[in-house]
Amino acid sequence: MFGFTSIRNYHQELSEGKISCEEVVKHYLKQIELHRNLNAFTAVFEEEALERARELDRKRAQGHAMEKLHGVVVGIKDVICYENHPVTAASAILSGYEAIYSATAVTRLLEEGAIIIGNLNCDEFAMGSTNENSNYGPVLNALDHSRVPGGSSGGSAVAVQSGCCMISLGSDTGGSVRQPADFCGIIGLKPGYGRISRYGLIAYASSFDQIGIFSTNVEDAALALEVMAGADAFDSTVSSAPVPEYHKQLGSDQTPLKIAYLPETLEHPGLDPEIRTAISDLLNRLRADGHTVDAVEFPYLDYIVPAYYVLTTAEASSNLSRYDGVRYGHRTEKAEDLLSFYKKTRSEGFGKEVKKRILLGTFVLSAGYYDAYFTKAQQVRRLLADKTRAIFSGYNAILLPTAPTPAFKIGEKIADPIAMYLADIYTVYANLVGVPAISIPLFRHTNGMPFGLQIMTNQNEELSLLRISRQLMARYSNNIQNGNPQ
Repeated sequence: MFGFTSIRNYHQELSEGKISCEEVVKHYLKQIELHRNLNAFTAVFEEEALERARELDRKRAQGHAMEKLHGVVVGIKDVICYENHPVTAASAILSGYEAIYSATAVTRLLEEGAIIIGNLNCDEFAMGSTNENSNYGPVLNALDHSRVPGGSSGGSAVAVQSGCCMISLGSDTGGSVRQPADFCGIIGLKPGYGRISRYGLIAYASSFDQIGIFSTNVEDAALALEVMAGADAFDSTVSSAPVPEYHKQLGSDQTPLKIAYLPETLEHPGLDPEIRTAISDLLNRLRADGHTVDAVEFPYLDYIVPAYYVLTTAEASSNLSRYDGVRYGHRTEKAEDLLSFYKKTRSEGFGKEVKKRILLGTFVLSAGYYDAYFTKAQQVRRLLADKTRAIFSGYNAILLPTAPTPAFKIGEKIADPIAMYLADIYTVYANLVGVPAISIPLFRHTNGMPFGLQIMTNQNEELSLLRISRQLMARYSNNIQNGNPQ
């Protein structure tokens, strides 16, 4: 019986002949079928995955060295293009569409021997925090089927949480990797803006979007990042900074850390009291263990969510204008003229949340409102960037909650968009300023659901982020029960 713990251990079993890639893929296909009710997958590439596994087994038998991700079973969010495979962004407007090229991230995974087993459910066009805004229906949290898995990358989180793949890819525009990782009790890594090429990622808000990684341990996330990161001629915004061998350089550095926390995040009235207590206690524990932990005043917390939604909806309004039914995707059959064709195609194809954000974005970009909203939001973004640089000039990392509550019930917030948007209060910050961030699973609420700690580091300091995450998980994850360090 195959049991996955890490890519390193999996490769050891392959090299010793204890398991084959084909057997492993069959295992995951059974898991996917067993957990079909969770609705995590929008497409499963069964025969193709089995054939690729057999090919990898043949190469290994012939003496070929294993690639970095040899035989690693990966699921990809249904907003990431994989040539000749469906990609719909969980939207009716792209129903039946197949990608005509592969995302750079996908190409690099395949070049290192990965097996892509299927597409994963998400909020339509990555717009949502619960995975309830999908044309395929909601995804269920594997720990409690009455609760949301988070969003927008809910399917990607649940696929890893339920053991249906080893790692998965999501996208993070304002927390869509970290928040579902928090709700599902796994690791969710958002690299800094431009660390992984966005080529082949269906755009929501182009200056915020970033492909991210779900895993069950830091080492696997580091290895996946190492494979996908780096310069790309197809993406002019990608970072050209050298890519370290992340997984080899995690080390066991015990140098005391200089940690900042934002007291406004812990004092916010919307934060669950157990989360507040758990993180406060952890900060005290870090101090007791010799780390510097300081409160840093942060007067901009209440401006983060408004600025984020003004800017992202404006970018979405522009990005989603390409879905008009003329070149690809859904096309209405009820039009009388060209104008009604556009209106009816988009009205039929887009879901309610996507329409809402397009309308909001169009409004803030309109004459008479551009300076009042869009320009002001850009000014807030600049203030946040300056403040963040100032913090990181004196500290290794910022610690804060990932989400204000553990996973809530399905339908609980769907009728209250303000409450839903405020649930992003702790995650959108990293996207506004473009820095790397991660959610690591350290705590458990008395309601039985997990919740995590969010860590942020400076731009291009993913290695530091991964090292700190590994250090904190090794030191504290086994000593915390029901949200309280022992």
